[in-house]
Amino acid sequence: MTFYGYKRPDGRVGVRNHVLILPASVCASDTTRIIASQVTGAVTFNNQLGCSQVPVDQAYTMDVMAGFAANPNIYGTVVVSLGCENCQMDLVVKAIEERTNKPIRQVIIQEAGGTLKAIEAAVRYAKEMVAEASLLRREEFPISELIVGTECGGSDPTSGLAANPLIGQMSDLLVEAGATTVLSETTEFIGGEHLLAARAVNQEVHDRIYEIVHRYEKSLQMVGEEVREGNPSPGNKAGGLTTLEEKSLGCIHKGGHAPVSNVYDYAKPLKSHEGLVIMDTPGNDPSSVAAMVAGGCQIIVFSSGRGTPTGNPIAPVIKITGNRETYKKMSDNIDVDASPIIYGSKTLEGMGDELLDLVVKTANGQQTKAESLGYVEISIARVCNFT
Repeated sequence: MTFYGYKRPDGRVGVRNHVLILPASVCASDTTRIIASQVTGAVTFNNQLGCSQVPVDQAYTMDVMAGFAANPNIYGTVVVSLGCENCQMDLVVKAIEERTNKPIRQVIIQEAGGTLKAIEAAVRYAKEMVAEASLLRREEFPISELIVGTECGGSDPTSGLAANPLIGQMSDLLVEAGATTVLSETTEFIGGEHLLAARAVNQEVHDRIYEIVHRYEKSLQMVGEEVREGNPSPGNKAGGLTTLEEKSLGCIHKGGHAPVSNVYDYAKPLKSHEGLVIMDTPGNDPSSVAAMVAGGCQIIVFSSGRGTPTGNPIAPVIKITGNRETYKKMSDNIDVDASPIIYGSKTLEGMGDELLDLVVKTANGQQTKAESLGYVEISIARVCNFT
């Protein structure tokens, strides 16, 4: 099976051809919003961080910013900073250049002479990049070039019964084809971590699975909190989930049945052709999706029993529900109704093939519901992390 994508100078293959207007801090976010609104083909996001952070916290932000710029769905990046933030322009540019050799331009608001002059300069840079990007043509590639992230949010019992097993079926098919799929949300391994560790390809990966779970729990205990105080969420409980362990057993179905070949820290660069891997992310959806996209995922597949509008500015997000009532109520937001698996009108195997076909269509350029609505809100993990 193949798809049509854009070959980047760093060797990766994108499924979108965006120019990224990257805010280096919260103080540049309004400016990048205005810039992107004036350039067709440009994308941006609200960066609430980038300043007043301790080094370990700032490292998360730097990794996400550099990873977004390096993501293969991005042709090139215009970095916009205020000028006095912690995430200084030279640091951001260096972090990006360590990950990719794609085009990059810089605008510092304080040095440009204020907002209007910064906007004028950045718009010119962005329009030049968009013109260059428009000359690229999609080429045919094997689906082994895909890195697909998996996520679940607003879960209910149908997530574990249908939507997440469906994602797991798709994941197994991609792994068999030589692609990489990413299982995320460390807090939602708790109670099921032993099942994932038993699938590790070696002792190092086995131990890393336990390490990230225990590290996560300890990071919350250090500030006097317990993960179970915030997870399951009120929506999970209203939907019928009773414990974190129950939620975790549903969550890990997204990883299918393949061996776990590697464990990555938050927002670190992912490798192609690696099979099923884990990324250490929060259960919080926007920050988890952001990390996988920063790692290099071209597409995210996201299940939600209760329904969610979540998207991403860089990567298309395909949304699935196993709850037929949710699909009826939120068809504007949900791409796939997995409830036929529960009611017996379709098989898991048959819908797995359909979902893989949708992933390929999305890679070829078909918009997801979140893309058509323009949903781009993100979040970034913090030292005192989300649950």
